[in-house]
Amino acid sequence: MSTNWPDGTETVHRSVVVIGGGQAGLSMSWWLTHRGIDHVVLERDRVASEWRNRRWDSFCLVTPNWQCRLPGFPYPGDEPDGFILRDEIVQYLEKFVASFDPPLIEGVSATRLRGRSDGTFEIRTDRGTITADQVVVATGPYQVPRIPRMAERITDRITQLHSSAYKNPEQLPEGAVLVVGTGQSGCQIAEDLHLAGRTVHLATGTAPRVARWYRGRDVVAWLDDMGTYTRGIDQFDDADAVRFRANHYVTGRDGGHDIDLRAFAVQGMALHGRLTGISNGRLTFGPDLRSNLDNADQVSESIKDSIDAYIEKAGIDAPVEDRYVPVWEPGPEADDPADLSLEDAGITTVIWSTGYGRDDRWVELPIFNGRGYPTHDRGVTSQPGLYFIGLPWQHTWGSGRFAGVAADAEHLAKKIVATRRSAVVTGLHWLAGTPQETYPTDDDWSAPRTVA
Repeated sequence: MSTNWPDGTETVHRSVVVIGGGQAGLSMSWWLTHRGIDHVVLERDRVASEWRNRRWDSFCLVTPNWQCRLPGFPYPGDEPDGFILRDEIVQYLEKFVASFDPPLIEGVSATRLRGRSDGTFEIRTDRGTITADQVVVATGPYQVPRIPRMAERITDRITQLHSSAYKNPEQLPEGAVLVVGTGQSGCQIAEDLHLAGRTVHLATGTAPRVARWYRGRDVVAWLDDMGTYTRGIDQFDDADAVRFRANHYVTGRDGGHDIDLRAFAVQGMALHGRLTGISNGRLTFGPDLRSNLDNADQVSESIKDSIDAYIEKAGIDAPVEDRYVPVWEPGPEADDPADLSLEDAGITTVIWSTGYGRDDRWVELPIFNGRGYPTHDRGVTSQPGLYFIGLPWQHTWGSGRFAGVAADAEHLAKKIVATRRSAVVTGLHWLAGTPQETYPTDDDWSAPRTVA
């Protein structure tokens, strides 16, 4: 249920304000409600808007349904080993909201967050101002679609869109399609186009892959048993390298299967190395196609190695499975820089599957590192009373996902309860200039990368 917003003639105060009404913000609200903490959730659009508006028509989760573990609301369907589709994800979130009736205000955008001299926070919105003792930022990682500047060198005759704007093959003009990037979105969109009979060129990257099934079970089930998804980021030697690495590509489509780019090549998809340049209607690719494919396969096989070791150590009776054998190898020309004419290849559309970045310029508090990423310990920032939730690898692999966001929200709820303000803050002073001067202008600013 949505809580009515005041008419703007007065400033409203809440103990806690949660900014963002996706699965992270709603999970936070569930725990705050469970603990009887006065709060409100501000959502700029409507519940599940990211899933409704920025996923393609055939989109489905790549993790099995049993990993949908929102607090107090596990997956309610009868296919725990299946993979719910985009519209079913929306329904799941809507049912979650109905299950506990959060104090949710939809259609309100937070435009400024700053500290006040009394130690509280002020949140300015497009519908008025609200103050809070504590604030949880739950705006998610998929904020600003990132498209490289080289896209500006492509003629206007070519349709260009980010993966967040892709819906289906029918929305695109006739002709071949270049998909740039082989993270989860790029590989799944390339497959969607390929299955629709479109000619696809795929510029590969360094994203790893993982098998869907191995030794009689979904690989996710094995890794869950092995504790992979509950391992904290503090247990890794290089947390930043883990936090920003690309996700393994795989799919839940049609019951789930591997995404094998080599098999796509056998079926006619044109694979290329990394896109390195665009000039005068020609695309330049790096000589790394072979290494990109080999490295992705190596990661997949190393995961199988770890599963084998776990099975042996635990004495589990599991069927033995033959290992993957590559079905295609790039020719010798792939080892040299290559170029391709957009016109000669008949390419009429370019889809940039090049990830997302954050835009936290509205948060006027000194809690960011030199790359514009919020510094925190399990979501707790250095500013007392300010928290983040839903960040990639906030604490574990499942942070922000349906699998692990409940645990993150519970942790923050405990911190919120325990936080007591014993001293008045005299104000927050920037080292130089003003908060606005800390960031470059919009023309020069680029969103810090958060998701590949």
